[in-house]
Amino acid sequence: MASIVISGGKPLSGDVWISGAKNAVLPILAACLLADEPVTLGNVPHLHDVTTTMELLGQMGAELVVDEHMRIRVDPRPTSRFFAPYELVKTMRAAIVVLGPLVAKYGEAEVSLPGGCAIGSRPVDQHIKGLRTLGAEISVENGYIKARAKRLKGARVTMDMATVTGTENIMMAAVLAKGTTVIENAAEEPEVCDLADCLNRMGAQISGIGTTRLVVDGVERLHGTEYDVLPDRIETGTFLVAGAITGGRVRAKHTRPEVLKSVLSKLEDAGAHVSTDTDTIELDMRGKRPRAVDVSTAPYPAFPTDMQAQFTALNCVAEGTGVITENVFENRFMHVQELHRLGADIKLEGNTAIVRGVPKMSGAQLMATDLRASASLVLAGLVADGETVVDRIYHIDRGYENIEEKLGGLGAQIRRLPT
Repeated sequence: MASIVISGGKPLSGDVWISGAKNAVLPILAACLLADEPVTLGNVPHLHDVTTTMELLGQMGAELVVDEHMRIRVDPRPTSRFFAPYELVKTMRAAIVVLGPLVAKYGEAEVSLPGGCAIGSRPVDQHIKGLRTLGAEISVENGYIKARAKRLKGARVTMDMATVTGTENIMMAAVLAKGTTVIENAAEEPEVCDLADCLNRMGAQISGIGTTRLVVDGVERLHGTEYDVLPDRIETGTFLVAGAITGGRVRAKHTRPEVLKSVLSKLEDAGAHVSTDTDTIELDMRGKRPRAVDVSTAPYPAFPTDMQAQFTALNCVAEGTGVITENVFENRFMHVQELHRLGADIKLEGNTAIVRGVPKMSGAQLMATDLRASASLVLAGLVADGETVVDRIYHIDRGYENIEEKLGGLGAQIRRLPT
């Protein structure tokens, strides 16, 4: 398997261009199945999960064309197979979002129960409950969700918990349902909003975007459109932490500062000087060691679970002691064991990590366990003395576009070793 090798100890400095959001483009690609005409998507990141989703749509019969700028044209009209196999879904939990569009548009779906990162249970019961409320007949057999419906009917759907993919699945199903659907306790994440904005551009009628109460007035059909995916807030945060952990200065360009308020606040608490423009965030540590910060994860607009591992790494070399509390996933501290190998001082107590900053860490061979954990190991390697080798980096390729090239552009000594 491929590895990333980092020679740490150098402050990062420079500009980095932020790619499109992985967690927005995947459901938007699934939403293309709802249209009666081709949909063209721009600002699409070149990621393994995007490639997998494209392969999934292609297996269903959709025609996809990618140009040299990574703009994807999806023509859903030839779609004739309403099946999402385990072989593809096992690598990517987000593939579950084809369920809603298939049932709404074609009246049937057979989708494997999802896989993906081993960061905890992410049950699909909210997806099934919501689709049943809209009138779908659903059974779970042999590891597959099987759904049928002549035409879904609008209803009030109350989510027992705020789930991003659950909200997205029900919202996509509801756009072609007869009547009005109200989704209560909907997820507010920017990626959910981006999907809703794209659906509205296709002719859907969704209101309440960005709130916990979405109202979807069903329409007869959706048309084609062109749509640019929003920038990736998690990639943005990761590169800003890279600047902070190394005592450097990093300017993230083509991003959305307004969706990163909780992260920027914690970076300022860590001693960073942060300034923002319309689509730019600049972080400057002015050569100083970061201060330890306390972090508690929760759904948007609170601090994102997808930034927890990166701040755990930051606290490893910070002044003082920081307490990291993970409230979203119960198994999201697997990076801690690997950070110990670098010399980090971390004590786990249930869903809390108590991180006592050390003046220095030293390089070691590490193994990535999930997408964001792999990013935290790379960040730690940037500040560790000597050489750090991160194995199993296929995880990082699921969510970060050309991470070693982007970090190299900021002055990091980093390279990829092929399989």
